Amino acid sequence: MSEKTRSGKSTKGKSTRTRSTASAEDKRRYYERMVLIRAFEMRAQEMYTRAKIGGYCHLNLGEEAVVVGLMAALEDRDYLFANYRVHGYALMRGLDPGAVMAELFGRKDGVSGGWGGSMHLFDSEARLMGGYGIVGGQMPPATGAALALSSRQKPGKDAEAVMCLLGDGTAAIGSFHESLNIAGLWDLPIVYVIINNRIGMGTDVEHSSAEPELYRRAEAYRLPSRRVDGSDPVVVRDAALEALRSAREESRPYVLETMTYRLKGHSVVDPAQYRTDEDKEEVRANDPVPAYRDKLVKGRVLTKKRAQEIDDEAEKRIDEAVEFADDSESPEPERLFDNAYSTEVNNAPAGFPGDSVVSI
Repeated sequence: MSEKTRSGKSTKGKSTRTRSTASAEDKRRYYERMVLIRAFEMRAQEMYTRAKIGGYCHLNLGEEAVVVGLMAALEDRDYLFANYRVHGYALMRGLDPGAVMAELFGRKDGVSGGWGGSMHLFDSEARLMGGYGIVGGQMPPATGAALALSSRQKPGKDAEAVMCLLGDGTAAIGSFHESLNIAGLWDLPIVYVIINNRIGMGTDVEHSSAEPELYRRAEAYRLPSRRVDGSDPVVVRDAALEALRSAREESRPYVLETMTYRLKGHSVVDPAQYRTDEDKEEVRANDPVPAYRDKLVKGRVLTKKRAQEIDDEAEKRIDEAVEFADDSESPEPERLFDNAYSTEVNNAPAGFPGDSVVSI
């Protein structure tokens, strides 16, 4: 991955390289996971164009190495709060691809029963505490969860931690600064991960942030922070392990920034016309999936034959996921207002326009 921004300024921050401690088996497994995410997201894009997925849909295309590396570091006992670019994280937390695809289809067998859709995947058993459709909406509840943990546990290797994912645009809003401030004041066991795909919604970081090295914003709150190359899952994993160690053993919040590229528009309906030809070429050159495959093949960790088999196996799993989602039933219309509140509320929505207001 290039160490230069579009403006030519160096993006190299503190400790941008971590010595790999991954085995050949680890690396092959990470490639398998990256390919599964890629296959899922490509199919999700196809299903959206075929009108099988409604609402908003944001993909992890180009961020697969970050997803895999972060989730390889996170323990089952830890809590994950995500933003709306959440599909790959759900898969890496162990959720079945069929159930995730069914949720995107709005079906009853989806991970959230068809109620959440693309942006609101949730599974309490996997401690995936939801994707959030509001920019920065995940930061206050994630910080609150870390506060709850700090009240019931002592720091240590076996302590639970919270990981909160956010995009580069979120680093500019109020809840980012408020959350970091509270976490720093109260020594909360949380890792904030800025997934910097360099372009926010439609404006690159260099033109939207006076300090484009976003991890440095943690310095205002005296928090440890780091920026790493997001094209290698091992680099991301090792950096995340160090961040989580700080959260667990010292109960010190940590800000980790991963530098990556978004291959497509902000969402599946964004044609990304704001991107220059030079930018598009840079994005293609830094696609992490083929780059990691080539790296493993050159290092004799993976053969071309086995790589193709992995690709084919992923496609088959996603074929099965789509079939599962297609076969799943849609929620009944009369259940539209179910789960709007945890308990019954007077005058809460409970019917459709045209229904009688007064019972006779």
